[in-house]
Amino acid sequence: RWCPMRKIDIYNHIFPKSYFDKMMEVAGNHKDLGKRVRNVPMLVDLDERFRVMDLFEDYAQILSVPAPPPEVLAARDVSPELAKRANDGMAELCTKYPQRFPGFTATLAMNNIESVIEEIPRAIEELGARGVEFYTNVKGKPLDLPEFAPIFDLMSEYDLPIWVHPIRPAHFTDYLSEEKSKYEIWWTFGWPYETSSFMARMVFSGLFDRHPGIKIITHHLGGMVPFFEGRVGPGWDQLGSRTSDEDYQKVLDGLQKRPLDYFKLFYADTAVFGSKSATVCGLDFFGSDHVVFASDAPFDPEKGPMYIRETIRILDSLDITDNDRKKIYQGNAERLMNFSSN
Repeated sequence: RWCPMRKIDIYNHIFPKSYFDKMMEVAGNHKDLGKRVRNVPMLVDLDERFRVMDLFEDYAQILSVPAPPPEVLAARDVSPELAKRANDGMAELCTKYPQRFPGFTATLAMNNIESVIEEIPRAIEELGARGVEFYTNVKGKPLDLPEFAPIFDLMSEYDLPIWVHPIRPAHFTDYLSEEKSKYEIWWTFGWPYETSSFMARMVFSGLFDRHPGIKIITHHLGGMVPFFEGRVGPGWDQLGSRTSDEDYQKVLDGLQKRPLDYFKLFYADTAVFGSKSATVCGLDFFGSDHVVFASDAPFDPEKGPMYIRETIRILDSLDITDNDRKKIYQGNAERLMNFSSN
């Protein structure tokens, strides 16, 4: 039974042992993000994870595997095994520690769509996954391509959320004249851009008209979208006015709402690295019914507690009602994942 205001951290990361072992076998030397995730103890050490979790009262985690995703780590004939190991391992953790881990997001091998269509029902119906996770692009492919449509169709039928994580490697350059991004700009600014681009492609491809009730949780409070509300709103109301070689007026005419109205249908989490101004901006844009508590642990300078602590501190300091605060910490997560409060 849930506490009066339990804090459900819906986006944090873990490596189930079987998945980690296979990842090290097939991609043990993966650079950049691979280097980072191999050096965070809480990702693999349950004792360390429990030590960190016990610092916070009434705190639970929805588990997900960190980046890089299976399709980046392995070819299409191996990546499905990685996904299955991840899902089996997270289901085992949730069964063994239900109060700490009330649910998990299914990992998918997005470079093998046939396996994805098989794994989603297995993960949800047999293992108890509370939704699925995929990334803002599939090795450079946008998610509005027809080949990915069956995933959105399935998740709409299940009425469970899609967690969307940004991904953008260092070889996505800052400038066309260069061979790679410098100073980790590919991460700091590239990932919020990725999230925002994904959201735009979903909006203009008509996803929400085809599936009005689809649940999509965007990481890091919707990337750049809340800050650029004016460009997303009045700016995109003029879609096509800046383009000579395509008739984007047809796109606008084909949508049932303003672009801005669709962007507000996304859900967004509070994992903004301890920034109060970003939290206020995101909450103002999405509203208390569409924001969920998340920390992005353990990817902080303290490798675990800092982002959890700072996110809670910020949420507790906001001038919002207790009812709205409870929605963010617990109620919206329960509703999205179809949990019962009784």
